[in-house]
Amino acid sequence: MNNINTLGALIQSGYQSKSIKDELRHNLREKIKSGKPVFEGVHGFENTVIPELERAILSRHNINLLGLRGQAKTRLARKMIELLDEYMPIVDGSEINDDPLQPISRFAKDLIAEKGDATPIKWIHRSERFFEKLATPDVTVADLIGDVDPIKAANLKLSYADDRVIHFGMIPRANRCIFVINELPDLQARIQVALFNILQEGDIQIRGFKLRMPLDMQFVFTANPEDYTNRGSIVTPLKDRIGSQILTHYPDTIKIARTITEQEAKLDITQSDLVFVPSLARDLLEQISFEARESEYIDHKSGVSARMSITALENLVSTAERRALKSGADKTTVRLSDFMGIIPSITGKVELVYEGEQEGAAEVAQHLIGDAIHTFFPAYFPKIEKLEKQDERNAYSDIIEWFFTESGFELLDDSSDEEYKKILDAIVPLEILIKKYQPNVDAHEKHFMKEFILWGLVEYNKLSKDRLSDGYQFKDMYGSYISKL
Repeated sequence: MNNINTLGALIQSGYQSKSIKDELRHNLREKIKSGKPVFEGVHGFENTVIPELERAILSRHNINLLGLRGQAKTRLARKMIELLDEYMPIVDGSEINDDPLQPISRFAKDLIAEKGDATPIKWIHRSERFFEKLATPDVTVADLIGDVDPIKAANLKLSYADDRVIHFGMIPRANRCIFVINELPDLQARIQVALFNILQEGDIQIRGFKLRMPLDMQFVFTANPEDYTNRGSIVTPLKDRIGSQILTHYPDTIKIARTITEQEAKLDITQSDLVFVPSLARDLLEQISFEARESEYIDHKSGVSARMSITALENLVSTAERRALKSGADKTTVRLSDFMGIIPSITGKVELVYEGEQEGAAEVAQHLIGDAIHTFFPAYFPKIEKLEKQDERNAYSDIIEWFFTESGFELLDDSSDEEYKKILDAIVPLEILIKKYQPNVDAHEKHFMKEFILWGLVEYNKLSKDRLSDGYQFKDMYGSYISKL
């Protein structure tokens, strides 16, 4: 390619022009036949979204990705770049990436007519063939399509009847490229109408010019279902012109959600070396998002983005890191009490309904953490029944009696790892319970598991937990009741 820098050399090389949709289709066919992953790094869509997206590309369709926030819609669109040829030739100096063998702009046609086989050719990488526009209410037809440029007319001494006075908008400049419009319903209806011809006939009209430019585009739109009722809508004729509408979704399992979070969280090597995050802590973190999507306090139509878990993991590790730095420790392990450090990651990521507003965002966040513990607890330890016979012993009787006898204890936020372990190890029934029901727990995770038991007993109303200014106090329910009296 470095040797091909003129039109004549390009023709002699045997280069064949093809539309971007055929280019995507051809390269997708090759990837599917070779068994290579097409959308690497996108998890949880293997049997749902990705097959539909592949079918749309094979069908040469423009695509609308419809889903709630944080469902990898833009990520999928950006991944489509990898299905383009690595390099593409254009007429050097063209504003709209003219194909040297099939020029459509006046500039390219005039240049080729003047220089013939000596017309200079430029190669652009596929990374330069992705254009993205966020649909905001202030977007105009001139921004997207183009307009007459009076300054250009004055400088070139041209009349407004000459098409050389046109300044091309974003869409013509994205000719032979992937063009993404995010949050399509936010685009004003009259602007959406301007896209009709481009989607159906592939041409543009600017200020009444009799101008037909058969643009070669792959359009990808993204939209949120909530937008159809709250902020705007996609006009029906435009929806009719979009070939495939594909519904995205949130991860179906904790395992998939963990994979996404661990891939996307921005943790540097110093944090990873300093802070150990137990597997149970990672699972609990993901369960919080699952609980939020079902919570009565949160607006389900708005969704709960995967970004909540990502930022929560970053905050969780930073909470443990800060404690270790203050105590001068070389290593530390995340504690369940560190989960209070993720509350700012939750409060900014959820839309509350009226009942949630009454509770308050921070209180709702704490409810979600408690709900996640409540959900997970029976998977690790015997189920706690709501109704139990008086004086009947169960797996937790010894722990509850310990608290009744010892009148509780405190776990401080900034206590050293040695102090933290010593406090938990003093509750001997915790060790016995873990040996019986979780005998294979890793030594690094054992103290997190002990704390998990305490928090679980609180969620099932067997112990009480009070927040102090610098930590948590755990007591038996009866002692807590008496102290409050």
